[in-house]
Amino acid sequence: MNTILKTIVIGLSLVISIQANAQSEKFKIQNPYYSRTATNLLNVSNTEWKKILNTELYKVAREGATETAFTGKYYEFDEKGTYYCAVCGNPLFLSTSKFATTCGWPSFYQPIHKNSVKYRKDTSYNMVRTEVLCGRCGSHLGHIFDDGPEPTGKRFCMNSVCLDFTPIKK
Repeated sequence: MNTILKTIVIGLSLVISIQANAQSEKFKIQNPYYSRTATNLLNVSNTEWKKILNTELYKVAREGATETAFTGKYYEFDEKGTYYCAVCGNPLFLSTSKFATTCGWPSFYQPIHKNSVKYRKDTSYNMVRTEVLCGRCGSHLGHIFDDGPEPTGKRFCMNSVCLDFTPIKK
């Protein structure tokens, strides 16, 4: 009986530990710039971000890499709530603007606010595209295309790793 109880306690401890690590897995150290309410623009060097962000988030958000299609945790995700910048906490999209696509990345037809995101011309890979950046910290989020649904006709194609999600409280 004691062996079974010990096994259960160890198992529960492991689950709790994994959940705690999952909550902080995007950061190497505590991120002093992360806020879901601050509106100040951030001017943080990539050297500083590299100390804070985990490798995957840094490569995508700060170096403009792209996560592999169909692998992001928010691609086939349909909970109701709000998506935030994983780097700085800036509110980006509501789940009500998310739509199903076959492109391999979570897609939205509009940001929460006009200033939630900003845009930059991207000529990498011998293509001309429009890059979508966080309006607060300037991190790369993905790209915008003109093949989305009504009412905007836009498709904000985002990297899941660059997003945090909070469900609507019931």
